[in-house]
Amino acid sequence: MEKGGNNYSKGSDKTPKKGPKFNIYWVYAFIGIALLAMNFVLPFSSQPKELSGFKEFQQRFLRTGDVEKLVVVNKALVEVYIKKERLSQPQYSEVAKGKLGAQNPGPHYQFTIGSVESFQKELDRAQDGMPLADQMNVSYVPRTAWFEPLMQILLPILLLIGMWVLLMRKMGGPSGGSGGPGGIFNIGKSKATLFDKGTRVNITFNDVAGLDEAKVEVMEIVDFLKNPKKYTALGGKIPKGALLVGPPGTGKTLLAKAMAGEAQVPFFSMSGSDFVELFVGVGASRVRDLFKQAREKAPCIIFIDEIDAIGRARGKNVMMSNDERENTLNQLLVEMDGFGTDSGIIILAATNRPDVLDSALLRPGRFDRQISIDKPDLFGREHIFNVHLKPIKTSPNLDIKKLASMTPGFAGADIANVCNEAALIAARKGKNEVEMEDFNDAIDRVIGGLEKKNKIISPEEKEVIAYHEAGHAICGWYLEHANPLVKVTIVPRGVAALGYAQYLPKEQYLYNTEQLMDDICMTLGGRAVEDIVFGKISTGAQNDLQVITRMAYAMVTVYGMNDKVGNVSFYDPNNEQSFTKPYSEETAKMIDDEVRILIDKAYQRTKGLLTDKLPQVKLLAEELLKKEVLYKDDLERLIGKRPYDAHKEHIPTKAGIGVEGVHPSDIINPSPANVTTDQD
Repeated sequence: MEKGGNNYSKGSDKTPKKGPKFNIYWVYAFIGIALLAMNFVLPFSSQPKELSGFKEFQQRFLRTGDVEKLVVVNKALVEVYIKKERLSQPQYSEVAKGKLGAQNPGPHYQFTIGSVESFQKELDRAQDGMPLADQMNVSYVPRTAWFEPLMQILLPILLLIGMWVLLMRKMGGPSGGSGGPGGIFNIGKSKATLFDKGTRVNITFNDVAGLDEAKVEVMEIVDFLKNPKKYTALGGKIPKGALLVGPPGTGKTLLAKAMAGEAQVPFFSMSGSDFVELFVGVGASRVRDLFKQAREKAPCIIFIDEIDAIGRARGKNVMMSNDERENTLNQLLVEMDGFGTDSGIIILAATNRPDVLDSALLRPGRFDRQISIDKPDLFGREHIFNVHLKPIKTSPNLDIKKLASMTPGFAGADIANVCNEAALIAARKGKNEVEMEDFNDAIDRVIGGLEKKNKIISPEEKEVIAYHEAGHAICGWYLEHANPLVKVTIVPRGVAALGYAQYLPKEQYLYNTEQLMDDICMTLGGRAVEDIVFGKISTGAQNDLQVITRMAYAMVTVYGMNDKVGNVSFYDPNNEQSFTKPYSEETAKMIDDEVRILIDKAYQRTKGLLTDKLPQVKLLAEELLKKEVLYKDDLERLIGKRPYDAHKEHIPTKAGIGVEGVHPSDIINPSPANVTTDQD
């Protein structure tokens, strides 16, 4: 049975007949032919011979009496007409034998003149004394070629037609199922990329490590689409949407790509910023077109990456409102709530800013599930290392568990970067395989930045840096709740770090006052030891002071760890109070005073500890000046084992998450690793 729109020949099941397609090059060819006709074909039959000027004309024709007439065209060109009876003479044989035969009524020769006045004067001077009958007949005529007016009208029209066809081909391409390029008339088409059965995605769930719980949730969504009766038979409903929430680099987009690789259903992928353009109404139009395509391909999955680009809360800030973005969000809300539960369309979105999303977008019925994708723990990092080390030639002695313990707070993207940097470092050194030493250098590269071996530091400054880092190390060594030291170095790295001490925070979710105070004291160790040893302080503690200020204000204003301020919390994760403070000026002064008292108390405690341990500080600083890098084993050799490691086993892994999932030092500026830097 023949279907409409298919031009099949009767009795044949082969490819349908296709007529000739229009091509833009046809227009170019037509214009080229027209130009050739103007310049070559049309004037070919009447092309006269060129003379160099009036002097040549005078020498050859003026006094012979062979010229029938002269015609001055447009006051610039002189046409010379030869008498017919003279064309057979030998001196004019080139005319008789040429393309301009005797029967040709056109001019035989021509030459250009500067002006009519000068030509007339030269002609009169040359004919002076000649008989009147032999003087030449000169006429002045304005003339245009017969085709010039036609081409002046036709050529612009042809050019406009060619440009129009070219624009339509370039900008008005079909949107199709994959949302092709949008043009003048296609600008409202969706730009979503369609991964269908014919499109292969090489990423699968085997490439996603450290996200076991999230993978279970996502795999269940894929199973919903493959076997819907398995769930609806018990009265359940297929969820309409799932929101992937987590910090940057944790694998949200990777998980969505794995869904595209595993699912046997069409998969639409689009960024939130692709909806909004310069033109008003484009965003809402693209949302409608996206869901129209999805309904045609159902059951399917729609993935919107960085949905906070269009999903921000509406109406909170009148000055920063965006009507076009809000219209796009309104259309998205309508489309998500506009189709039935049995349509087989599931919306998957990713964001690292769930706090700024509109509440209507997060309610059940739109995004029924919020899948949290956090930074991996010790075992998660080990699995991620196993995935990223597959294509790398590693040493058999490589300890992956140790690598996982050395990278607390690292997300999946950070671990991938470490593996790549280690391979590059090993290749730079000419090795055949990547060893543990290369990974140590790669971790230092990622944490502290590029090593500045050629940075010129005076001996006095180097001594200050050595004592500064020794102060951090000694405080961390003798404070009970401080994180254990991994290494301390005075090698300059990065933009401003002249040295740093690296620690391994343990995995915990609740912090008490004693632990936070020990952290503050350890961070103040560099500034305090400068005051004790040199009697003066430097600018090297800039980063340390920033860290302890954040922690102290968090203790007072967020966690209620101050008796005078009380059990109150002014933490605002949504930044709704960015322009107004929820407390009075008196309370603000009290907070400042209590923070200052807390930091001063910690500073005096740190100075007391370092004064008692001054011999160990000097020993450590002198060793740093010699070796530049010291590890935990070196400290145990110099000053003995850490007192608090003897009676409790420490498992180094991710820390930095406090009450309600927020560590005091992470409120303003979260860090992938616990590093104290010495800056200039």
